[in-house]
Amino acid sequence: MIKAAGLALSLLWAGAVNATEVRLSAPTAGDDLQDDLRAASLAIAANEEKATKPQDLLAAARADYAQLIGVLYAMGYYSPVINILVDGREAASIPPFATPKTIDKIRLKVTPGPKFKFSQARVAPLANSTVLPEGFAVGEPAKSTLIQEAAQAGVSGYRDVGFAKARIAGQNITADHRARTLAADIQLDPGRRLQFGDLIITSESRVREKRIREIAGLPSGETFSPEELEDAASRLRRSGAFRSVALLEAETPNADDTLDIEAALVDEKKRRFGFGAEVSSLEGLGVSAYWMHRNLLGGAERLRIEGEVKGIAGDSGGVDYRLGATITRPATFDEDTRLLVLGELEELDEPDFFERKATVGASLFRQFSDVLEVGAGVRFRYSEVRDDLGERTFTHLTIPVTAAWDRRNNPLNPVGGFYLQATGEPFVGVSGSQSGARVYADARAYEGLGADDRFVVAGRLQFGSVIGAEIVDVPPDMLFFSGGGGTVRGQPYQSLNVDLPSGDSTGGRAFLGASAEVRVGVTDSISVVGFADAGFIGADSWPGDNGAWHSGAGLGLRYETGIGPIRLDVATPIGGATGDGIHIYVGIGQAF
Repeated sequence: MIKAAGLALSLLWAGAVNATEVRLSAPTAGDDLQDDLRAASLAIAANEEKATKPQDLLAAARADYAQLIGVLYAMGYYSPVINILVDGREAASIPPFATPKTIDKIRLKVTPGPKFKFSQARVAPLANSTVLPEGFAVGEPAKSTLIQEAAQAGVSGYRDVGFAKARIAGQNITADHRARTLAADIQLDPGRRLQFGDLIITSESRVREKRIREIAGLPSGETFSPEELEDAASRLRRSGAFRSVALLEAETPNADDTLDIEAALVDEKKRRFGFGAEVSSLEGLGVSAYWMHRNLLGGAERLRIEGEVKGIAGDSGGVDYRLGATITRPATFDEDTRLLVLGELEELDEPDFFERKATVGASLFRQFSDVLEVGAGVRFRYSEVRDDLGERTFTHLTIPVTAAWDRRNNPLNPVGGFYLQATGEPFVGVSGSQSGARVYADARAYEGLGADDRFVVAGRLQFGSVIGAEIVDVPPDMLFFSGGGGTVRGQPYQSLNVDLPSGDSTGGRAFLGASAEVRVGVTDSISVVGFADAGFIGADSWPGDNGAWHSGAGLGLRYETGIGPIRLDVATPIGGATGDGIHIYVGIGQAF
């Protein structure tokens, strides 16, 4: 019989999957404590994993004393009695080198005893504004996890204000079994307030050391801050040049009260190739591919060349082509600003127009936090258009300004959070083209419900407007259409447009889109989805009477691959006069 300092359990079975039967009982424990004990038991885990070797089962049983005591201490039980019987013998009494040839039964018996309360809960000295965990107070249940959290909070409080080497200098934890109380007294040593020293690169990298320091942006000479240290690591990861980033504090501060930071980096592979595909019963097949160089000039510059072909064997116009190249340079002007230079050629053979265009430009993007980025740039675009209005050419200088706020918990398959993206793009007409502005916004929200977020409710709202220029004076790819996989599933691609008084058709100056999905997990890998989409296109700059709505709905299937789900959607129109029949969409990733 082993006495410890905390436990409890009720009758639980590990299941007779093997010849060995493992049973756990704690008659005076609540359900939650029973679940925690069972989850912690190595003997139960070994049996469920079909371990059959007696030495493995005995080793797991002997280790369970510590496992179960840890659970009980964490909940404030410091006088438990634990018996672990292997075919009737206490596991602790069986020598490791005298393992039985067979083990038929393992019994885990736990009497947790009384729950202890804090008679003293002290961490000192504390930095100003340090917040200790709720529950670490006299009279509250004396959970060992609260003691650990309180000690860590005390150390973190000092580190947050520059005392990088703050540590636990001593601790006095005393259990009074008669009074059923626990006294916890933690002493801290803050050490000296330190400033950031040099960034010392300890590993080989193809990226130049100067550029590594520029990208990290470690504020040498400023007061040490764990947040600033994590920001520096995030910048290096965000550059895409490194597979692994670890910024480690030097063991010993320098004599001038500075603390050097050591950077251990592992480069990503220089080059990467990728491809994707999406198919729709009406729009046909779309394929894309890219080639990327992650360290073009030795400064973590990223070159990406990509191409896309859409509408193959489709019934929504002809085949579209796009070829583009971008160069991205992190840490341009400062550590949180990246430069993007682009060039793009595109041919669009859409249901209502044919367009060839070329675009060149540059933008700066400022990372304000891990979830917020704002960008602005300038682009020059030339396009040749053929549509119902005849053959025309457009030359514009545009000034795109964009902001993206991404609070999704998983961008590839979100089950919580939201995403907001907005772009305003004034355009100045050159060589007789008209001037104006294009505005577009996209808002998405996700809420997981039930155990393990088995149910996910997702919603999306889109808004677009062209201001200051008439429809006939705007390139058709800057106008708005609705219908197809990106707007309204179940409606033909770009089927909702604007009919001009002349009888000609073109895109609209106003757009509204709304989508809703309910995703239900059937297994860990498979989900079924119900969805409904709606879209509005109007001739005026703002939605009003001069426009029309259409909608669609359907069912979908998702198969999780680890890099995003494979998506199958089947949809049909439910409103509007733009289409009929069943439409099928297959792709990678959620619809939104």
